[in-house]
Amino acid sequence: MHLQKLSVGSKSIETLADWQETVVDRRKAAGLSAHHEHVTRMFPKQKDALEAGGSIFWVIKGMILCRNPIVRLEEVVRRDGVKACSILMESTLIPVMPTPRRAFQGWRYLKPEDAPHDMGEAIGDDDELPTKLMRKLVELGAW
Repeated sequence: MHLQKLSVGSKSIETLADWQETVVDRRKAAGLSAHHEHVTRMFPKQKDALEAGGSIFWVIKGMILCRNPIVRLEEVVRRDGVKACSILMESTLIPVMPTPRRAFQGWRYLKPEDAPHDMGEAIGDDDELPTKLMRKLVELGAW
């Protein structure tokens, strides 16, 4: 099982990667693991399935473009005293076949059979297509 989540504020895979690098650097400076962390209010009921090979698939400007493999989910208490879920992920973004998604709030489950396939190498390669071009190719049916 996987999750899909809007990457609010991200303009591209690169801006999401930059944000995630900042989060990982903060965690390492605090003596924590070098994983990306996303804290969410709701704790997924399918914890075991997510920890057994799940990923978060990121929706950027209406398209699923990449994913982070999930390492584990932990219950945490936010600064305001409210319980929440910390989703720890591998810090490497993996590009996937661009897939259109409408906006939604929070996160949604994504069945493995409905998940976009990986495109290949992890983000960081110089030959990656710009997000805008990938989106246009998908709209034209050429991707």
